[in-house]
Amino acid sequence: MIVVQRRHKIKEKLFQQRSVKVSELVKEFNVSEETIRRDLNQLEREGLVQKNYGGAILIEDIETVAVPPVQQRKFQFFEEKNAIGKKAAELVTGQQIVILDSGSTTWCMARHLKQTSGLTVVTNGINVAEECSQNEEAAIFLLGGKLIKKSMSVVGPQAEMELQKYNAHFVFLGTSGISPRKGFTSSDIYEAEIKRAMIAAGQRVVILADHSKFQRQALVSFSSLQDVDMVITSDLVDPSVVREMEELGVKVVVCPVKHELREDT
Repeated sequence: MIVVQRRHKIKEKLFQQRSVKVSELVKEFNVSEETIRRDLNQLEREGLVQKNYGGAILIEDIETVAVPPVQQRKFQFFEEKNAIGKKAAELVTGQQIVILDSGSTTWCMARHLKQTSGLTVVTNGINVAEECSQNEEAAIFLLGGKLIKKSMSVVGPQAEMELQKYNAHFVFLGTSGISPRKGFTSSDIYEAEIKRAMIAAGQRVVILADHSKFQRQALVSFSSLQDVDMVITSDLVDPSVVREMEELGVKVVVCPVKHELREDT
């Protein structure tokens, strides 16, 4: 089992049990105590757990845990996000209008749009606009409003009103969490409002989500599962979770990335 899969399993246990013990995880995954402690250290850095003697407990107010700055997030699970972004970019053809949300996975997608001819991009992400600017043929419209420095995203009524002018072929959004009950969620109420406005401005809505976003709820919902056309993720997501979403009517595209990643223990 590779690192990200094991850590995903540990997260599932935490959400079910609220706590885990190092000794039990060592036996279950057949790895060293040092390996499990590294896993828990990483989950603590992500703001999911608080370590204690012999294990860790889930932070109960997980919806309010701070999200790392986008400049840090774009290097977290980079190979996975890059594969998701590349697959998303394959949906876009020349002369189309696309709306790109701010975020690390949409930034990865922007890296693969450099050769798309006649592209029009509308975005609230400073980093996304900068990346798209490397396509010399692209017309880029950056929404105005209040800048959230940590995410380098523009939010607020001004940006929402501007979105009413557009009719895009595609809207590509990131998400902080995905759950059957709450749908797609965001950790920031203002960014959630922007996402809703983007959804209203697009013909097809695509969610880009790495494996860590599944079975997780953030502060506020911005869309139900049924209100999007597609979710693009990777094969690091538990297949049973993918099947559950498909049974709920969600089209899920799974990118292969397992073979590119190896165990680091």
